[in-house]
Amino acid sequence: MDITVFKRKEIKFLVNAEQRAMLEKAFEEHMIPDEHGESVICNVYYDTPDFRLIRKSLEKPVYKEKLRIRSYGVAGQGNKIFMELKKKYKGIVYKRRISLSYSDAVAFLAGRAPLPTDGQIEREIEYFVKYYGGLVPAMYLCYDRTAYFCKDDPGLRITFDRNILWRTDRARLNAQPEGRDLLEPGQSLMEIKVGEAMPLWLVELISKGEIRQISFSKYGTAYQTLISEKDTIKMNERGVYCA
Repeated sequence: MDITVFKRKEIKFLVNAEQRAMLEKAFEEHMIPDEHGESVICNVYYDTPDFRLIRKSLEKPVYKEKLRIRSYGVAGQGNKIFMELKKKYKGIVYKRRISLSYSDAVAFLAGRAPLPTDGQIEREIEYFVKYYGGLVPAMYLCYDRTAYFCKDDPGLRITFDRNILWRTDRARLNAQPEGRDLLEPGQSLMEIKVGEAMPLWLVELISKGEIRQISFSKYGTAYQTLISEKDTIKMNERGVYCA
């Protein structure tokens, strides 16, 4: 059964190929591959046309929120996908999600139809969409994910995301998973998802590998790249006009 509500810390690290190999070798004693195992995860983030949500998130407020739809692999119109409302308050991540068909999700977010089911999470999503108004599919992000959960603590989950690709055109889950690279070759984004503190064996393993915690948002990093490139183009155009 899919879990529809999450409350946890998400601790992130950028690791190279050697660090990842060391970690996964040690995981054999403590971790079990997730039911999804190796998967291609595709996401479309919804935002206002002026990227209000991600701009606010990058200011690192005490509270922030975002909305996305997600599929495992390319989605067909009738395929079940996830619609997720993700909130973060004082370092704790709260995620609400529902499962529905891709066509129903697109119709709702385009304002053409209501959600097919009614419940607390659906009402939270409806309020979010109404509050921000005019949300559009702003960015597509996909990646290859390897996921594990702890043998002794199912609440501890660790994922590695590699080949993280992004684009702002064709922001649809039924389009092919392709785009521009977000990470350097050989890098993976490791996320430790835990309800409370990390176990001692994991803390020691991270210290042994000299792995440093980072603050990292896939959507935020891609957006910053987009804005930086637009600013560079504007500067180059001014240079041409002034020449």
